[in-house]
Amino acid sequence: MNLTNYFWFFKSVIPHRICNDIIKYGQSLRDQMAVTGGYKDPKKLNPEQVKDLKKKRDSNIVWLTEQWIYKEIQPYVHRANENAGWNFQWDRSEPCQFTKYNKGQYYDWHCDGWDKPYQREAGDPSNGKVRKLSVTLSLSDKKDYTGGELEFDFRNLDPDKPRKPVKCKEILSKGSLVVFPGFVWHRVCPVKKGTRHSLVMWSLGWPFK
Repeated sequence: MNLTNYFWFFKSVIPHRICNDIIKYGQSLRDQMAVTGGYKDPKKLNPEQVKDLKKKRDSNIVWLTEQWIYKEIQPYVHRANENAGWNFQWDRSEPCQFTKYNKGQYYDWHCDGWDKPYQREAGDPSNGKVRKLSVTLSLSDKKDYTGGELEFDFRNLDPDKPRKPVKCKEILSKGSLVVFPGFVWHRVCPVKKGTRHSLVMWSLGWPFK
């Protein structure tokens, strides 16, 4: 899908107080090793599977579903969806992912959308829906870490060409966030120093028609 805008950002819109509250709350809960779509329960992975997983992704996460977090972020999803000209239909958001990247941790190239709609039990509001829009909120300030850049790759229609990563410098400041379609390829580069905290959220809707 060709787009005029592959992402839409908002600089320093979430108050530092809210960012600090999210970090404090996320750190108060037990974290777990982040997995990719090929794996589900990190507790059931054997050493070889863990080794294979960390070739793709290495970070620690906590799932958050508090309404006060959605209240802060969802208005910007609506604004970005309209301002960027996407106008995607969506009606709910998944649990938020509080992510901690320590030195050396990263998440290699991936996109957030699945190739099929969710197959959940009848009555589950996510059943039959797909990830339409992704959000990354910077909870840490740019002085708190080096490396760990969020990068995009927009060459979706030219698989034979080398990647040309685009650094999302617009969200380096604490409280900044970026919204982008779930099918856009992106990665988090390895953190070189310090710790990068972020919050990721996905908004769902019926499959594209």
